[in-house]
Amino acid sequence: MKHGLPVTTLGMLLLAGCSFDSVRPALPQPEVVAHRAGAADAPENTLLAIGKALANHSDVLWLSVQVSADGVAMLYRPADLAALTDAQGAVGSKSLEQQRRVNAGYQFKDAAGNYPYRAQPQAIPTLAEALQAIAPTVPVFLDIKAQPVGEVIDAVARTLDQQQAWSRVRFYSTERDASDYLAQHYGDRARRFESRDATRNRLVDLALAGRCSPPAAGAWMGIELERDLTVTEQFTLGLSSYPVKPAKLWTPQAMACVRRAKGTKVVMFGINSAAAYGAARELGADAVMVDSPASVPAYRRAGLQPGG
Repeated sequence: MKHGLPVTTLGMLLLAGCSFDSVRPALPQPEVVAHRAGAADAPENTLLAIGKALANHSDVLWLSVQVSADGVAMLYRPADLAALTDAQGAVGSKSLEQQRRVNAGYQFKDAAGNYPYRAQPQAIPTLAEALQAIAPTVPVFLDIKAQPVGEVIDAVARTLDQQQAWSRVRFYSTERDASDYLAQHYGDRARRFESRDATRNRLVDLALAGRCSPPAAGAWMGIELERDLTVTEQFTLGLSSYPVKPAKLWTPQAMACVRRAKGTKVVMFGINSAAAYGAARELGADAVMVDSPASVPAYRRAGLQPGG
């Protein structure tokens, strides 16, 4: 008896011009996280950006949080209002009332090089306003952006209590003391990513030394698909540093390592091209963070093309 595909099946494949590779099961599409509510599509962290991100079918909203002078959790990222608005100074130096007069879209430039929101001012929203504009079924990742982190986190916590929104939110910060403060003061109800340092060190150690240190079960991990790094080694006579540009942090080996822990979730940052989206999907990312949710359909279509 000869082994192989039945004649009818083989004929169908040949007629369709398919290879065995092209009929493998489709990879799942990672969820889309709108970075700063879609910073490339509208003024970041505004209600307008949130509305556009939701209209473009984002699965999760990533929002940056600071605190006003009178203790209100506000959505804004840079250290100075001058970076994005028509005002100056830190968010923490102005009251909510003062910030109501600030145009958060003042510096936003569209693809044609115009500043459309100078004539259509966009307010800096409060976290409460954002949560009210987002359906409870849509998760929110909150990036704690300012020091001291305790003041920001306490302001966020007051809002989450008022809005009964703890279950909708997961915290992220580049500052390790934010994770420590959340754990110490808010315990298990403050769901959070593992610290950025822990994720980076885990992946770099695997890449350089071949050591796999899986995270805790159920950990959420978020870091760039690839980024520039400086590696420093210590020798008897001193330190030696050298750049790695770019370093690909997520690899098949890295994914196999972190998946040893049950329930691990991987969010890959900086996914702003069809190539990056395809790479993240091939690696099995649970979610990808994008600046332009409006561009995601094109990324997905590119991945469905022959050879994509």
